[in-house]
Amino acid sequence: MFVARSIHADHKDLIHDVAYDFYGRRLATCSSDQSVKIWDVGEDGQWHCTASWKTHSGSVWKVTWAHPEFGQVIATCSFDRTAAVWEELVIDNSGGERSQSHWVKRTSLVDSRTSVTDLKFAPKHLGLQLATCSSDGIIRIYEAPDVMNLSQWSLQNEISSKLSCSCLTWSPSRVHPPMIAVGSDDANPSAGGKILIYEYNDNTRRWVKVESIMTVTDRVHDIAFAPNLGRSYHLLAAAAKDVRIISLKPLNIDQTSTAVQTSVPKFEIRQVGQFDDHNSQVWRVSWNITGTILASSGDDGCIRLWKGNYLDNWKLVSTLQGDGSAVTGDKSPAPSSSISSTPYYKLGQITGPGQVPWH
Repeated sequence: MFVARSIHADHKDLIHDVAYDFYGRRLATCSSDQSVKIWDVGEDGQWHCTASWKTHSGSVWKVTWAHPEFGQVIATCSFDRTAAVWEELVIDNSGGERSQSHWVKRTSLVDSRTSVTDLKFAPKHLGLQLATCSSDGIIRIYEAPDVMNLSQWSLQNEISSKLSCSCLTWSPSRVHPPMIAVGSDDANPSAGGKILIYEYNDNTRRWVKVESIMTVTDRVHDIAFAPNLGRSYHLLAAAAKDVRIISLKPLNIDQTSTAVQTSVPKFEIRQVGQFDDHNSQVWRVSWNITGTILASSGDDGCIRLWKGNYLDNWKLVSTLQGDGSAVTGDKSPAPSSSISSTPYYKLGQITGPGQVPWH
């Protein structure tokens, strides 16, 4: 069964993001108080703050972990128009006390002229790459050529989306070309689709926009590709006015042919789920490790779990309040043991307008 644990984070302002590390044993939180805190779970199951420091000169919107193969590394982005990469140095206390970690800023990425709204490390098989997006519609791809020297990052690509960007996600697939989906919170209703799909072309060494998902016209607050464990297509979840689940099935196109143009559809796009159960803005979507269950959180203060079958029919399987208890009168079936034991990458809720911050 689900067990909720409250963390008294002691941030002095709104908490905007919560991120688990790869193993789910560490947690990072960031806030408008310009700080980041690192939490480690103890043997007693309680979370202990092992580091806290000021990271930016403005609100910190997002924090994300690199794969542990590259060390204990996080990246943060802020309203102050910068993104930063931090690496942990562990100080061993010989007195038997809990070891305190010290996080060092390895680099500051200052190319953006507006607020950096989101950032994500690439899947491990693509090396140590970091994608950022800004409110001016620019997506930037950085790479650390030497993983032993994280002070050196080079700007590999710069993509103009022509829409205000609010969130992004990397496709985790190893068998398809590298792909990034970007969500927009552009307020202009005539801007069209608010989800853009970019794919890396090995021949030109450039990122090319291959799709614009026109069915999503509301502001997008969060976006996430599902883990790909043998699936021949992509699943993409988006948090907007409601929860959207979109299937992108690659079409059989000869990628080596010079006749292939970017105007040719690359995917068969199908919306396999649209749910307004939150009855309010949805702020976060997060997949479990197998990509079979989606968690969403919204302004109603609830976390809802969605599960799909082999036909890609999705339905609500559980609704939880912020304290982890089931919603009174909820008609969704109680989660089975197989669902409740499924680990999650991340299940943090953004603090948006009208929401109660974690404390």
